[in-house]
Amino acid sequence: MRLSIRNQLPGTVISVTPGEVMAVVKVRLTGGQEITSAITLEAAGALDLAPGTAVHALIKSTEVALATDGD
Repeated sequence: MRLSIRNQLPGTVISVTPGEVMAVVKVRLTGGQEITSAITLEAAGALDLAPGTAVHALIKSTEVALATDGD
């Protein structure tokens, strides 16, 4: 599959917390950082997401903010 989304970050699911409609999925990226995604419960089931599942976090955004600790 080819996608237009350029921000594709490989990682591994570390937890899936299901709610009534949404699931909160935590992913540990290859570099060790963690990212959290809220997806529909139906999508989480269709993707068979569980701890240990290899995934790619696809990030499409119109804005990216940057910060520094400097003055």
